[in-house]
Amino acid sequence: SATKQVASGRFGVTSNYLTNANELQIKIAQGAKPGEGGQLPGVKVYPWIAKTRNSTPGVGLISPPPHHDIYSIEDLSELIYDLKNSNPEARISVKLVSEVGVGTVAAGVAKGRADVVLISGYDGGTGASPVTSIRHAGLPWELGLAETHQTLVLNKLRSRIVIETDGKLMTGRDVVIAAILGAEEFGFATAPLVALGCVMMRVCNLDTCPVGVATQNPELRKRFAGKPEHVVNFMKFIAQEMRELMSDLGVRTIEELVGKTSLIKSDFAIDHWTGKDLDLSCLLTDMSSFGSESSGCSIKQNHELEKTFDRRVLIPVCKAAIEDGKKVNASFPIKNTNRVTGTLLGYEITKKYGGNGLPDDTICLNFRGSAGQSFGAFIPRGISLSLEGDSNDYTGKGLSGGKIIVKADRDFEFDTKENIIIGNVAFYGATNGEAYINGVAGERFCVRNSGVRAVVEGVGDHGCEYMTGGVVVVLGKTGRNFAAGMSGGSAYVYDANKTFENNCNKEMVRLAKIESEEDRNLLYEMISKHVKHTESKFGDYILENFTREISHFVKVIPEDYEKMLKEIDRARAKGIDEDNIMLAAFEARTSKIANAYLK
Repeated sequence: SATKQVASGRFGVTSNYLTNANELQIKIAQGAKPGEGGQLPGVKVYPWIAKTRNSTPGVGLISPPPHHDIYSIEDLSELIYDLKNSNPEARISVKLVSEVGVGTVAAGVAKGRADVVLISGYDGGTGASPVTSIRHAGLPWELGLAETHQTLVLNKLRSRIVIETDGKLMTGRDVVIAAILGAEEFGFATAPLVALGCVMMRVCNLDTCPVGVATQNPELRKRFAGKPEHVVNFMKFIAQEMRELMSDLGVRTIEELVGKTSLIKSDFAIDHWTGKDLDLSCLLTDMSSFGSESSGCSIKQNHELEKTFDRRVLIPVCKAAIEDGKKVNASFPIKNTNRVTGTLLGYEITKKYGGNGLPDDTICLNFRGSAGQSFGAFIPRGISLSLEGDSNDYTGKGLSGGKIIVKADRDFEFDTKENIIIGNVAFYGATNGEAYINGVAGERFCVRNSGVRAVVEGVGDHGCEYMTGGVVVVLGKTGRNFAAGMSGGSAYVYDANKTFENNCNKEMVRLAKIESEEDRNLLYEMISKHVKHTESKFGDYILENFTREISHFVKVIPEDYEKMLKEIDRARAKGIDEDNIMLAAFEARTSKIANAYLK
């Protein structure tokens, strides 16, 4: 896909995913169900879907309602900057829902240096949305679009950002009106789907689509009759109708339409009895007095990537590794104005070597000081970042195979497991790699982790929330609501005081003792690596007294995930070849779910 979406679940959002795109779109909300997140039932998580999403077949997936790294307009600006560093060639767009006040949010998006803002109407969107959301949550794209265009013009921001709109654009007339109300780009989804055969049964969530559009079921997909030519023809009809209407209006290009509300006459609507009291003057306010500011985007956003630590220092130092895969080891001081350290370097590695990156520890960079936000975000395999000091929020966001080590400063004299060393939302959406944190992490540690192995000496509230894979070892206290929405992976928590059960959200997980040799070996291995990389005193104490201290650990395991792992073991025991094990286990698991439902 030319446009890659970054939604709240961050499923499959890796360095490789972000590098291979022309546009990266932050989906704050979609018109049909704004602010609600989403849930993919386990029966729809086929093996190939699970592979794409770095999860387990047959285990349901939950997308959180908010982006956990966006709690303010400044946070959104940071994510825009993170993504621009992950792929400097791509445009960054932000998708908002058409709603009262969206213009103010769009102004913040423009100030946050996004290249595009997308206003999405309530009438499009997924057939899996709740009916109440479709009918009552959003507004028509016309209202949000007009408000956004006018607000940006009034604040002298319109020339800095492209406005796009979608939400069931069906005809050339819709596109012309959208341009007149301020849009320069237009999104189509529902109408092309209908052109491909969708009959709008709105059972997308059930995996029973009768025409094979919204399903992964191989038998149902055989019914799909759509062809690319059908969409091509539809878009040609859209373009032809636009040409005819533009000819009537006396304009030659889309650019001449943008923001020209004087081209819309509302007399017929106002005279008709259904709209006799309708006042469209606010919607059709003429902004032409603001000159070029009212006629669309004319200035490219300046993300100032040339000022980044990566561009100035790290990439030149690592030139041998980037070009020839040679090992590099270097040390630098760092301060909290150095944001997104390592991400541009990671982009260069991924661009040349693909999703596999380089061999582990090809590039070893050592820092001392206080790292800024998003330290090591999206770094691929082959890059190891070691920090002596502390780090801000979003450390290791989207980690894609790299290694991140954060240890206390050599002059630090206090107990590391009682002191915060990294900020909130560390390793959000991480998909692969290792992390060793010699201290306590803030809230939402490893939220939506789907593959990273991490050791930390304490976490704040909501640890391992929505986790779908990977392993987390916590050598200390946890805040409340640990493992909420956790559907995959496992966690091992040191619980000498027997207080963890009260802090754990057991809705989807169960707590177990460490009994198997496999669990014991995994714990010992991960803690050994933690001690090796961070010189953790508490970790060293556990290793020296491992036979006794192992009894203080509690294993957190999601119940559905555990059942699926057993199905995989059964399939392997039957001698099924490795290529088909996942599919066989998935079919066995979903069959049991269906039978239980029927009973």
